[in-house]
Amino acid sequence: MTTKLFFQAIIKFLLGVVLLGALLFVPAGTLHFWQAWLFLGLLFVPMFFAGVVMMVKSPELLKKRLNAKEEEKEQKAVVALSGVMFLAAFLLAGLNARFGWLHFPLWAVWVGAGVFLLAYGMYAEVMRENAYLSRTIEVQESQTVVDTGLYGVVRHPMYAATLFLFLSMGVILDSPISLAILLFYIPIIAARMKNEEKVLEEGLPGYREYKTKVKYKVIPFIW
Repeated sequence: MTTKLFFQAIIKFLLGVVLLGALLFVPAGTLHFWQAWLFLGLLFVPMFFAGVVMMVKSPELLKKRLNAKEEEKEQKAVVALSGVMFLAAFLLAGLNARFGWLHFPLWAVWVGAGVFLLAYGMYAEVMRENAYLSRTIEVQESQTVVDTGLYGVVRHPMYAATLFLFLSMGVILDSPISLAILLFYIPIIAARMKNEEKVLEEGLPGYREYKTKVKYKVIPFIW
């Protein structure tokens, strides 16, 4: 663990809290938006402890997770579209809280919170299983195909986890409009996976064989 990595992680974490809080509470016009507080707690409390664990046990993995600069041209557009999607979803969640356009029943908010936590746990398991996990599309030095655990069920368990994470956000924030916007994540990750698999087939020995062994990308028997 280095001091530079520590401060980089802390600064990104705090900026994330402040920025996301602003995107939710400013359009809501109030801090009395309990669904937003619930969402921020569900997102950032586990993130903080996961970051501490990675910093102590696997600083290299933490460094990879902090690096979000894509080298693949196709992925730059995907990242930009994702940013617009999240911006719109959070701003509209705040506006929905202010003007009361559409709502979910209370029980649905708590079910969404449960799905979010389960997906977070799945995400943590993926990071534990795959030491090569990165936020960018790349083939790393000495990288090998991981085909056990969740990777023996679907080829992209990280995207499976993020799919449920992101779709549950709109429900937790009590905003059907935000949920509708977050559905655009499906074609976004489809485009990302297409390019990622092309890169892996070209640069990672054994990946073509892995694709024939594990046929589904995200959800068994569906996708």
